[in-house]
Amino acid sequence: MDFYQEKITTIHDFSQDSDLMLHHLQELATSRRSVLIIPMLYKEIESPSLSNIVYELNKCNFIGEVIISLAADNKEQYEEVVSFFSNLDLNHIIVWCNGPSVTKVIEEMKEKDLNISQFKGKGKDVWIAIGIASLNSYAIALHDADIVTYTKDFPAKLLYPIINPKLNFLFNKGYYARINKDNRMMYGRVVRLFVRPFIDALQKDVGCRSQVIDYLRAFRYILAGEFALTSDLALHLRFPSDWGLEVGLLAEVYRNSSLKRTCQTDLGFYDHKHKDTGEDITEGLSKMVNDIVLTLLRITNETTSIQISNAFIQGLYVKYIRSAQDLIRQHYADAVCNDLIYDRHVEEKYVEVFSKILLNTGNSYLETPLSVQMPDWKRALSAVPDLREQLKNAALKDLELIRT
Repeated sequence: MDFYQEKITTIHDFSQDSDLMLHHLQELATSRRSVLIIPMLYKEIESPSLSNIVYELNKCNFIGEVIISLAADNKEQYEEVVSFFSNLDLNHIIVWCNGPSVTKVIEEMKEKDLNISQFKGKGKDVWIAIGIASLNSYAIALHDADIVTYTKDFPAKLLYPIINPKLNFLFNKGYYARINKDNRMMYGRVVRLFVRPFIDALQKDVGCRSQVIDYLRAFRYILAGEFALTSDLALHLRFPSDWGLEVGLLAEVYRNSSLKRTCQTDLGFYDHKHKDTGEDITEGLSKMVNDIVLTLLRITNETTSIQISNAFIQGLYVKYIRSAQDLIRQHYADAVCNDLIYDRHVEEKYVEVFSKILLNTGNSYLETPLSVQMPDWKRALSAVPDLREQLKNAALKDLELIRT
């Protein structure tokens, strides 16, 4: 346990009174309504984690509505998810993000020169859900659908710093220890072995002096998919559409908020499904690392005067490997003292894979600096003022079709 504060406010768990927090949130529910977004793939209904999430959410009377932003291949899958969430007692809506009704609304946006049909994946689904959630809420929380260690405290801890008027934060990021106590394994490899040493190499070794990079380094688990924010702030953010979502989102919060109104909260121990490395940059952890490289290089380009060149990428590649190797030694010591299983050889192999992706993706970025950000909702609403209502009505239309 520590008391250490970062560049942003860190809210530790010093034996928090969960019942007291839940009671206070319930008192504030009318004046500061909250909505929870859970992006999910159809296949995740097969996981026992989601059943437990529904069970725990039924204890969260302070949540005004739950929005499930769903990616499903066909009507049968959509119907199965709707049936699954019939066990959720809270007000909720299933938004079939790639279904015909929502897709029709997205296609019609092109008439206003607003094209988000080119984007696919979690970022787009979150963007759609954010729009609907902001219609009638003060605060929005988001977490994934595969959290093994989920309890009612997760959404409570995320929302409390936003909703409590004594604190009045605009953005709260969850952080946690990625430790599986049953098999005594340390996870979170992309954060531990890529993002942290990559940012360290940027900041310390290749002369990247950027307040944004310094700010990103203050977050204890930068890739956490759990966060909460005010609805007003959400409307001003440009959400990345790929695996750079979490990193890119933090950079957007920096642009549109202030350090004093940003915090991070300890969510305790956390476990969810674990991805394989993947055969190439189109899948698994390799895809994630590729997208994060592109996002961090874009942020560097936008926020510093550094010229990203072949020499810059080569230097970053070398310095990243050394930084990651140093961290492996530190994680090994931590694992030994906590009786965790830790294979240094496997960790070194991950660094080798990640470093090759860094080099190849970095060189590709030099040829075509990519932007994978979607328009913020303020711009979307200036083009189509009733777009949020259209999307919500489309989701309700799908629901009516399967009920009649």
